[in-house]
Amino acid sequence: MVGRPYDCLANPLGAVRLTFEKAVASGSDPATVGCRDWGATDLFREFLYDNGGLSQVPTLSASTVHSIQPNSLVRFRGMIQDMLGNEFYVGAFKDGGVWDTNKFTDVCQYSMHSSCDTQIWERRLLYCVPVPGQNYWTDSSSEAVNNPCTNSTSSPREKRLREDDAVADYMDMQVSGEEFQSPPCPKKMREGGLSSQSSRPQESTSEATCSGTSMMPEFDHKSFPCLVKIYDSPDSDLKLNDVFEFVGVLTLDPELTVSKDDSSDELANGFCEDALSHLPSSKVPRLHCIIHRKLAVHDFLPCSTDMEPKSDLVKGIREALLGHLTTVLGNDGVAANFMLLHLLSRVHTRVDTVAVGKLSLNFTCFSKESMYVFGNRIKLAVQNFLPFTHFLPLTVDYLNTASLAPVKDYETNRLVSGLLQLAEGSHLTIDETQLQSGTLNPTGVENSRLLKNLMEFQKVEYDFKFYKMEMTADVQLLVLSEGKSNILPADLVVPFCPSSVDSCEIVDVEILKLWRWYLAILKTWPHSIDSEMQKVVEDDLVAARKADRSLGSQDFSRLLTLGRLMAISFGEKSLSLEHWQMVKELERLRRERLQSNVPLISS
Repeated sequence: MVGRPYDCLANPLGAVRLTFEKAVASGSDPATVGCRDWGATDLFREFLYDNGGLSQVPTLSASTVHSIQPNSLVRFRGMIQDMLGNEFYVGAFKDGGVWDTNKFTDVCQYSMHSSCDTQIWERRLLYCVPVPGQNYWTDSSSEAVNNPCTNSTSSPREKRLREDDAVADYMDMQVSGEEFQSPPCPKKMREGGLSSQSSRPQESTSEATCSGTSMMPEFDHKSFPCLVKIYDSPDSDLKLNDVFEFVGVLTLDPELTVSKDDSSDELANGFCEDALSHLPSSKVPRLHCIIHRKLAVHDFLPCSTDMEPKSDLVKGIREALLGHLTTVLGNDGVAANFMLLHLLSRVHTRVDTVAVGKLSLNFTCFSKESMYVFGNRIKLAVQNFLPFTHFLPLTVDYLNTASLAPVKDYETNRLVSGLLQLAEGSHLTIDETQLQSGTLNPTGVENSRLLKNLMEFQKVEYDFKFYKMEMTADVQLLVLSEGKSNILPADLVVPFCPSSVDSCEIVDVEILKLWRWYLAILKTWPHSIDSEMQKVVEDDLVAARKADRSLGSQDFSRLLTLGRLMAISFGEKSLSLEHWQMVKELERLRRERLQSNVPLISS
């Protein structure tokens, strides 16, 4: 049986050109074929998903970029940090009576003459970065992959030892702020690259070696950027801040850094005005995307997400996780229950300006001393449970100087990221115990407003200088403070009452995986209330209103959210009377604390 004349993994451009040649030979017009896929995408989809090829594709990251051959197939997981507009390029050319294509390349692999027929096509440019706050345990590139340039293997025992070491370091880990690199690019036109090669190599991969990427600098894994070029995809498919896995051709061509003073080629003069010339591929890799898919939080779990969430399994996981949270929180069971529901919350719909489903949480009665013990425990526990987490020590000086909202820089035509440009499903813990009296300057006032709007409406204003644009968000917010926060109005204020400072035991890796699975999968579950239970809830809310006239619609909405989350935490898709009673009891205990002698600074 004759095999394929190309290798989708090591020689993807060969597969692209073969399908292009077949499309042209079958009668497709080169003038219009560039506006659609001519069969290349289906070919790669079959290889990646039907034939299990995705597991063989190396992940592009700061730690793997030096060992991946140029013009080979790679995948990159990241957030769309900026959308750089469109780029025109010579997509097809006819030389010597034969049509060929430059699709999925920066530089033409073959000699092109200025007199040859050409077709100008268009592609979109996306500047992508690792998901802000992405935690170490989600990094799939740290695992051994089948890389054409590497032969590293790892036994299951070695993998387990690495995981155990990571968990042992759990209490020593620190969360740092994210740094963003966002280069600019207005709409431009370029030829797609010119080459002086006169022969047709096998898409140049035969000449590429691992050492061929030695010009690559050392990258910080948290700020490793990638310029993704998108073909044949509707604009609505890709949005700012969405997280995607892009599979495509990696290009690291030194010709992209050629001096603009080189005017030896007449065709090059017409197309080399490139606003990305200051961003050479030796510093920001180019990925020509063939297939992309949007990722959710559960896609970052190292373990399989195919487990069926059976009732007994879910209840067992819930009991263990709640017990661990209780230990982390100094045997404060009430706080642990609210913390669990907080970790399961998400915005599942919007009604006018209301983000339905969010559950921001404010633990009060923290001091600088207790923050050192329990604050660090909470920070590290959340970091080890959720894929994307941030920790923000709030001070007057920070508010007066920080850049929280993304800002458009028109001189470089780029969107400069801010701390609040976060992916869906991120968690933000804010430490207010360091916040002392002081004066806020205009920047500080604006930053306070931005944080308040994020907490209340799950929206962030992006500053485009001449106007501001609200972008929706879905970020879990936890505030640790001495008294009720005067800046951040959380949905729930819970006085923190620890009774023990016993140390937390190191959790087994497999147990951690189950907890991560539980939080990621149940968060997405649908939920409903049947008519009988709806009547019970309505009667209880009416009775509560009669007993306390200060209760309003926000209080009722919060109770309904708690009911939904309580049912989901047990793996149930509809609210039961038992779970509703549990919510009412938790709320009663919380209100008792608020009315007791627990120190609480009123707003």
